[in-house]
Amino acid sequence: MVNYMHVSPKLFKRIINLYPPYLGAGVKVEYISKDWKELHVSMALRWYNRNAVGTHFGGSLYSMIDPHLMLLLMQLLGKEYWVWDKSANIEFVKASKKKVKSVIKISDENLEDIRRNTEKGDKHFAKFFIEIKDGGNDVVARVEKVIYVRKKAALNKEGT
Repeated sequence: MVNYMHVSPKLFKRIINLYPPYLGAGVKVEYISKDWKELHVSMALRWYNRNAVGTHFGGSLYSMIDPHLMLLLMQLLGKEYWVWDKSANIEFVKASKKKVKSVIKISDENLEDIRRNTEKGDKHFAKFFIEIKDGGNDVVARVEKVIYVRKKAALNKEGT
């Protein structure tokens, strides 16, 4: 993948839409804001991403939102932070055959909270909640993502 620090949101969107796992799942990033704080992603139901009963496969539903919080935070926080996916929990609410979509947002408050909790070198586990909705605006799944964040300088001083 391209070094994330040197691309515009527009170019990044083009690149990630060519990422083989996304092509294989039918996932499409439709929009990334210029300030890297909002991303829209969608997935149409296709023969290759449906489950045994003909609705969206759960793994594809999760994969459509999986890397984005980490990637957006990497852009927003910069090179002086370690940013990793820590954990996720997905609740499947409703089966759907309609196109699904999700809007992923990082607020100024989220960023302030992360910076405040990492300013002394502590690791921080930032929690985010994302909904995946279908074309009728019904919630198909709810995802809780936990992102590990820590300043790199703090790690280097401690040697850990």
